Amino acid sequence: MSKRISILGSTGSIGRQSLEVIASCGMEVAALTANASVERLEAQARQFHPELAVLVDEKAAADLKVRLADISVRVASGMEGLLEAAAISSADTVITAVVGMVGLRPTLAAIREGKRIALANKETLVCAGSLVLEEARDYAAEILPVDSEHSALFQSLEGNRDRGEVKRLILTCSGGPFYGKKAPELEHVTREDALRHPNWSMGAKITVDSATLMNKGLEFIEAMHLYQMPPEKISVLIHRESIIHSLVEYCDNAVIAQLGAPDMRLPIQYALTWPKRVPGPADPLDLWNCGALTFGSPDLETFRCLALAMEAAKTGGTAGAILNGANEAAVGLFLAGKIRFLEIGEKVARAMESVPVVQQPTLMDVLEADRAAREAVL
Repeated sequence: MSKRISILGSTGSIGRQSLEVIASCGMEVAALTANASVERLEAQARQFHPELAVLVDEKAAADLKVRLADISVRVASGMEGLLEAAAISSADTVITAVVGMVGLRPTLAAIREGKRIALANKETLVCAGSLVLEEARDYAAEILPVDSEHSALFQSLEGNRDRGEVKRLILTCSGGPFYGKKAPELEHVTREDALRHPNWSMGAKITVDSATLMNKGLEFIEAMHLYQMPPEKISVLIHRESIIHSLVEYCDNAVIAQLGAPDMRLPIQYALTWPKRVPGPADPLDLWNCGALTFGSPDLETFRCLALAMEAAKTGGTAGAILNGANEAAVGLFLAGKIRFLEIGEKVARAMESVPVVQQPTLMDVLEADRAAREAVL
């Protein structure tokens, strides 16, 4: 397919799998960005020949420029480089695979150029969903989800554009590595314990979010914005096997689901090729040998991060930005060995209590809520 892609966050898990899809589908790369992974970005640039390679870290970018002096790839750095990669004229699609609030401004830059956004950065919609979707409407930009759960909802809603027919969106959740445990059993969880996800291979931050169930909480808020559904029409279903990626229940009580092997290359590819489907590198689903599929309810008392996210969804305004900023800061402290696992939820709860919520926020309100929430945690 003759598409040109810009990948924001190409050296992370989603970025690397995106490049596999691009290679398999015969697409081209316009720009690649990373934070500071010089060697990995150099290898990607040599393989995929983008016009632009960006490292946010300026010293790393200077190193990359020397390394790539023998090929015609322009090197840029910092947030300005990210914004340039997002808005680059030769790309028709931008994959936003950077982690955290850093993805908001580049996503808005891509939207303002009318590009298709393959959105893997949850924080963009969690923190500024109403603003982002309004911009997308104003600039006729498409936003397609890369998350497996939101891709599943997107596919299960196809052919049923009347949202009034939808009774409920059902987000599936593996339950993470600590499913079935109670709070006393989680007192001494280590970083290594939290990074052992049962089904998916992901980056450190999202893996910890999956262990606390905050990841599902962020997806809950994201679904609310993407599909214009009130929080009371969104449910979370524990499904340990990660075969059913999400479901839509309709007013006639029919339920439509999307199934697949737990392979992120499938939702990545669909976001790039929609409305078409083409052969790709994702693993096939072998239903004959996948065994029993199980279902249950989330434990909102033990995994309070999910409950906090549901609360933020109902509150609206800058509550999502406060939740997300506090969580990013708390997860960073946990990964650095400075707080215990259960303190993540405690710190997020305190930030939500102490930082005031602004309804109908501007972008500056969102950024200030994020800053204040991080400060409350640190």
